[in-house]
Amino acid sequence: MEKHKQVYAVAERSLRWEPRCRQQLRHLQDGARIEARLPPRLEGHWVSTGCEVRPGPEFLTRSYLFYANRLFKAFQFYYWDPSCREPSYSLVIKGKLRLRQASWITRGATEADYHLHKVGIVFHSQKAMREVASRINQSSGEGCSGFLPPGRAWAPGALYELLSAKTERDCTAALGFAMHELSLVRVETHHQPLPGPQQSGSSLVEELYLGDIHTDWLERLHYRPTGYQRPLQSAVHHTHPCPACGAIYRADEHHPPILPAQVELPVQLSGSWVSTRCEVRPAVLFLTRYFIFHGSNHTWQGYYYHYSDPLCKQPTFTIYASGRYTQGVPSSKVKGGMELAFKVTQARVTPMDQVTVMMLNSSEPGSCGLASSWSAGVEQDITPTNGCLALGIRLPHMEYELFRTEHDPKERSLLYIGERPTDGSSPDRPDKRPTSYQAPLVQCAGASEEFPNYYSLKYVGKEGANGSEELKPLPVALLLLIALQVLRWD
Repeated sequence: MEKHKQVYAVAERSLRWEPRCRQQLRHLQDGARIEARLPPRLEGHWVSTGCEVRPGPEFLTRSYLFYANRLFKAFQFYYWDPSCREPSYSLVIKGKLRLRQASWITRGATEADYHLHKVGIVFHSQKAMREVASRINQSSGEGCSGFLPPGRAWAPGALYELLSAKTERDCTAALGFAMHELSLVRVETHHQPLPGPQQSGSSLVEELYLGDIHTDWLERLHYRPTGYQRPLQSAVHHTHPCPACGAIYRADEHHPPILPAQVELPVQLSGSWVSTRCEVRPAVLFLTRYFIFHGSNHTWQGYYYHYSDPLCKQPTFTIYASGRYTQGVPSSKVKGGMELAFKVTQARVTPMDQVTVMMLNSSEPGSCGLASSWSAGVEQDITPTNGCLALGIRLPHMEYELFRTEHDPKERSLLYIGERPTDGSSPDRPDKRPTSYQAPLVQCAGASEEFPNYYSLKYVGKEGANGSEELKPLPVALLLLIALQVLRWD
């Protein structure tokens, strides 16, 4: 089967891209030579590549082992701090996993059933024991009220049973614990160039994507994921360097990993930032992002490239947005985070396929650009209509955000932006401000003192069998998904 390639051209009036930014986006649009097997092969040991942040916030690292007989053993190590250096408690989880069919909702994923046999907890301080015991005693169901008597002394290394399938005891709800992440699975493989300047060739990298955690604590126990968390990597085939991988691989519930110390960086937004991979959000959204921040006047521009496939090869539509942002203040809720407010004042949309064109042309007049005038590859300004009702975009509006910056092991600057609400709404109130992060962006260009001209990407199209350009329509079902489930900015 002939491989088609998406081609983008920059309009004559557009700004020239910084070469590194253009190179990174091209790399993602070309699929980055990623392979994904269906069904995935899970057997082996998978570990976090750094300190993870879940909604709440919760700071943790994970170490999961899957066996050929479908049994699994998983460690979750929880911490007080965002650098994962001050352990709070550890969970050891045992159970069985059965892969089912390919997901009908999230393309490229496999659905799975799991059954928990045991969950145990080890406390790493008296403070952790007291806090967790209080939560369980107050909020858990029958049989858990006396989980740990008040005042019991901490016993280092003691393992307490939270869940047992044999005794039908389950005291995990007070911790917001569920393993629904195992119900959605994807394994990707790619090759990473060897790190040394004198080395040629590449090394294999395997990544395990498990289902996302709901951003609303009250929903997480019942939520069935449609997106992913930060991926785990194979303990054998992981990126290099990975200072955290070895520590997490060697850890167990009695010896939680202490990750290498990191210098806490101030949030410096100025410059250009781009996605590091094809990103997946709940409600079947695949996208890449590109942002430009101007620290001199606190303005920003953002480009959201949406696709219909998990490799970001089949574009559906592009959104350009711009506006202003406030001076950041340290977050009192999420250690290491910075709170900002973003005002979105302008937006433009470019449909990339005929399904999106049909949807936009069916919009109520005056609700999304010029009525019945949309065509593939042609951009429209939706600011005069105060946004686009069909895509859930309202203008102008404010979003309350959470940011964090850090350096990766390759000394690249990474930007973490707050995770979008799982229900598709917008963080348009301070109480909806995120407490966790999306996949990181990497800095591809430094600060520029001049506010650049707006630039657009013009869709050129695919080359068909006859040598002419063609636009391949997507299934009509996707039209409904885009209309109902697209990321909402209202």
